[in-house]
Amino acid sequence: MRLKLVPTITNVDFFRFNKFTFGASILAMIASVVIFFMVGLNYGIDFRGGTTIRTDSQVTVDVAKYREALEPLNLGDISITQVTDLAKPDQNVAQIRIQAQEGDEAISNEIIIAVKAALNGLDSTMTFPQVESVGPKVSGELIQTAVIAVLLAIAAVLFYIWLRFEWQFSVGAVAALVHDITLTIGVFSLLQIKFDLAIIAALLTIVGYSLNDTVVVFDRVRENLRKYKKKALKEVLNLSINETLSRTVMTSVTTLIALISLFILGGDVIRGFVFAMIWGVIVGTYSSVFVASAILLKLDVTRDWSKKDAETGGQYANIDA
Repeated sequence: MRLKLVPTITNVDFFRFNKFTFGASILAMIASVVIFFMVGLNYGIDFRGGTTIRTDSQVTVDVAKYREALEPLNLGDISITQVTDLAKPDQNVAQIRIQAQEGDEAISNEIIIAVKAALNGLDSTMTFPQVESVGPKVSGELIQTAVIAVLLAIAAVLFYIWLRFEWQFSVGAVAALVHDITLTIGVFSLLQIKFDLAIIAALLTIVGYSLNDTVVVFDRVRENLRKYKKKALKEVLNLSINETLSRTVMTSVTTLIALISLFILGGDVIRGFVFAMIWGVIVGTYSSVFVASAILLKLDVTRDWSKKDAETGGQYANIDA
């Protein structure tokens, strides 16, 4: 007996409220941009600059106790993570990142000494083999590199879809990706969740996830366009989305189960990354159905009848939906 979250055969009209869903997406994107420019992002140490201190201890690393010991120093944003050092399997290694203090490129020697003294209060044998600072220039370069990485990912998607499908499919896919990334940045700006390199990795993962969902739908659309030559484009799109709906829902739900478990049990270190992934899965699934397909409907698709039906479809065309 197989678990089915969605019936095998569905007949949902996804374009019944097309004007409302598409308009809501546009308004959400505009709101995200406005919030970003008015509030800004809560940049982490990676993008603001700061100092990283590596610790070696004989005592098991307790992040909560480390944070409690450093709290009286009022150093602002502090990130503490336990690190696995294969070269020293018997040691308990932690990495502490402290944001740059106002007016300074890195924290002063006096503050570093105070940090070491506070941590030595937890373990007198603790050593500090590495202290590194990230200045504003490096942070600025990281921001620039991160933006370029996201833009190149979107450009690569545009080129890939353009080669695989018609240009209308490319525009729809990229519109969905821009929608997902814009809304994700808007949520991070609104909630002031720390935005660091891990979130950039999440954004790139969201691009891949959303693209996968969109390509599955588009592959079925292309197949049905050649199979049902007299059906209107809207009917073909509805049919294609319904045929892949079971697969889409099952994939999203199982992914969310894993992500929610990580969000609850994974701790503070990965919570921002996991939150971005949870949000990305939700908006990515939404955009594949209500944004990419809506763009395709508005642009229309020139049907090519020169290929036989037996040759239609790609690697996703015969998915058991």
